[in-house]
Amino acid sequence: MKFLTHWLIDVPESLSRYFSWLPPLFARIVVGWVFMWSGWEKLHALPQITKNFESWGIPFPEIMTPFVSGIEFFGGLFLLVGLFTRIAAVPLVVVMIVAIISAKLDQVDSFETLAGFEEVSYMALFGWLAVAGPGPISLDYLLQKLQPRFRSGVMTAPTKAA
Repeated sequence: MKFLTHWLIDVPESLSRYFSWLPPLFARIVVGWVFMWSGWEKLHALPQITKNFESWGIPFPEIMTPFVSGIEFFGGLFLLVGLFTRIAAVPLVVVMIVAIISAKLDQVDSFETLAGFEEVSYMALFGWLAVAGPGPISLDYLLQKLQPRFRSGVMTAPTKAA
């Protein structure tokens, strides 16, 4: 049993540490790109998107349309470059929740249907990025390394990893 545990759990875990930078980078690039362009397109088609918001029953569509479009554009852009990742991910989760409630709730007949919506997949990625962070290939990481830190009330310089 020890042999199987070693080869089927310990070795893959050890090897995966070399690639721990890749999943957050890949997730940020994919969802960042999608939402940056989605927001950009919505910002350039505000009258039509406002009509969509009205038809979905979203309150104050004249205000909410540019607001949501801006969240998608700037949130996507921030995720793409890994800047303010944890902050940018949270409003995008909210946008996905509202999108499901306002445009797709009538289609939900089971958990399987709900889980199959692309908005739920995006929500899962945004939630993971909000908790796990952007990874080491990001502006957030770079800024943290360059910025002195406060520890126990005393400002200290960043330390190098061993």
